[in-house]
Amino acid sequence: MRLGGCNLDCRWCDTPYTWDWKGVSDTGIAYRPAEELHAMDPADVARRLLAFGVGLIVISGGEPLNQQSRLEPVIRALREAEIAVEIETNGTVAPQAALAAAGIRFNVSPKLAHSGIAEKRRIVPAVLGEFTRLPGTAFKFVCATASDLEEVDALVARHSLKNIWIMPRGQSPEEIDEGIRTLADEVVGRRWNLSGRLHVTIWGSKRGV
Repeated sequence: MRLGGCNLDCRWCDTPYTWDWKGVSDTGIAYRPAEELHAMDPADVARRLLAFGVGLIVISGGEPLNQQSRLEPVIRALREAEIAVEIETNGTVAPQAALAAAGIRFNVSPKLAHSGIAEKRRIVPAVLGEFTRLPGTAFKFVCATASDLEEVDALVARHSLKNIWIMPRGQSPEEIDEGIRTLADEVVGRRWNLSGRLHVTIWGSKRGV
C-alpha cells in the first residue's frame, strides 16, 4: 500500500508523484495532487487489503508515518487477521506508541547526502534511537557509488545501527544490475546485506506493479 505526502524532497526520488507538486525532483515534473491522491476511509482500506488474501502487507509512501492516526485502525485490522505488516519510513518521524506496540516491522531508510537534503532534516538522532530499540527494525540505505558506503559507516557507528541493508540507486534493470556489481564486494566485506529491486528488475520503472 502506497501513501501520498512526504516531509522530505529527495532529488532522485523514484516516486515523486506521491509528493512533488512543484517539480523540484530530478524529473522536473509538477504532479497534480488531485490526480495522484485519493482519500479513503481506513475501514475501506482495511477491507481492500484483507481481500488480497496475502500474508504480508508492506506500507510505503511518501512517508507513511505522517499519517499514523489513519494508519492505526488499518494496521490493527491486519494484525487481528494475523497478517504481517512492514512500514517503509525515512527515519525522521517517530512511531506512536500504538504502532510501536503493534508487532510490525519498520524498514528505516535514512537518506544520504546525495539526496540533496540538509543533514539536519534527513538525520534525526532521537528518532533513529527509537527505531533501534524496536525488535526487527532494518536500516536500508540507497547508495549510488561505493564511496556512499563510507557515509553509511559513519551513520552506523554514530547511531549504533544494526541489521544494515544496502540497495543500489536506480530506476532501470540495467542501473540496478550495475549498482549491485559496483557495491557487492564492499558490502560483503562489511558483513552487511545487499538487496536489489525485484520489481524494477521485472517491470522496469512501470507504475502500479
